[in-house]
Amino acid sequence: MGSLRYLAALALGVSVPAAAQDAPPQDGETLNEIVVTAQRSGAPMWIAETDRGTVILVGEIREVPKSTPWYPDRLELATRRAQRVTLGIKPKISPGDIFRLLFAGGKMTKLPKGTVASDYLDEDRRARLAALEKRYDQDYSRKSFLITSFDLLSRRVGLTRDTGKDASDVVKKAARRADVPSEPVGTVRGEDLLDSLSEAPPESHLPCLDAAMAAAEQGPDLVEQRGLDWRASDIPAVMNNPLEIALSRCWPWTDAEVATELRGQWLAAIGEAAGSEGVTLAVVPLRMLAEEGGVLDTLVKDGFSVDGPAWRE
Repeated sequence: MGSLRYLAALALGVSVPAAAQDAPPQDGETLNEIVVTAQRSGAPMWIAETDRGTVILVGEIREVPKSTPWYPDRLELATRRAQRVTLGIKPKISPGDIFRLLFAGGKMTKLPKGTVASDYLDEDRRARLAALEKRYDQDYSRKSFLITSFDLLSRRVGLTRDTGKDASDVVKKAARRADVPSEPVGTVRGEDLLDSLSEAPPESHLPCLDAAMAAAEQGPDLVEQRGLDWRASDIPAVMNNPLEIALSRCWPWTDAEVATELRGQWLAAIGEAAGSEGVTLAVVPLRMLAEEGGVLDTLVKDGFSVDGPAWRE
């Protein structure tokens, strides 16, 4: 059950608050100083200038390793000086959704009754999965392919091991402490997420399994390299990291309806921020920014001046 909750949080950008310290804005501080302070944090970001203000887009990856040399305190400082903050999707979970999750947990975490993984896999996939089962002393025969993929990425590759502060954690807490207006980019109904997950046939998760196995075959070094490339603002390298590829090929991003809604909410929120006065600081999933037709492409297409690292080769 914990795996399902965590996977949804990872995909949607739901954050857990992190510690921050209050600091009042300095007199005479300029817009440029806010931008420079944010950039000095080391997180990749883009600056979109508008007729009325500035939008700072922080490209986030979840589960940043503690070994990644970035400076969250500087992002905290910039947050406290912004006029507003935009964060990730907020799932609307009702008591009924929780009961549905409890009663349907087995259906979501295991393959259909009477079937095993090999019933859905071709010879190559069966051999690769068997090799990983042997390497990690695991039995994935009855687990859903999504849960198997999550286990490979989080526990075997080590995505969730020895992690530090994520950008949304830092910004959320700093904004709350400094009374900076902060809103989620939008909401997604828990019912829609559960329906999307429970109705998906096992075969729909095979691309996720393929990518997770590819990451697991390469090993834990992918985690640290992803963090270092993120810190270096080498966006193409991050996007081409097998770990990031796997995350982008797993639910809910592979559900066309849910993914379209998520992308639409982000584009609408950034478009609204572009028409607001002052500085808006938005923490956006990096893949949402850098993917083809994503937020950055859309801003450029709409005529905005966007300054920051190259997001494609």
